[in-house]
Amino acid sequence: MDNIEIEEMFQALGPVTIKRMFGGKGVYHMGRIVAVEVSDEMLLKADDVSAPQFEAAGARRWAYEGKKGKPVNMPYWSIPDDAFDDPDIMARWVRLAYEAAVRAEK
Repeated sequence: MDNIEIEEMFQALGPVTIKRMFGGKGVYHMGRIVAVEVSDEMLLKADDVSAPQFEAAGARRWAYEGKKGKPVNMPYWSIPDDAFDDPDIMARWVRLAYEAAVRAEK
């Protein structure tokens, strides 16, 4: 995704900062990371509070193969498909990601 597409995706939050990381990009709002782009897929931050909502919507949790071949689950989830067709639905998901980022600081 190019930066303009990312900014449009997160417009419900307001301005975002995009930084290169992990061979992809990190998306920040108000200094908090809310999403990462990995292998051309945007993944939103979630936590114990919001992850069940992502799972119920059919999203997938990002995991990578760690040492000894064991999967390492990360706190990032795919964006539910219906969000890409509806800015209001996308706004809900990106707000959940920001709320998870705020809770992670505490």
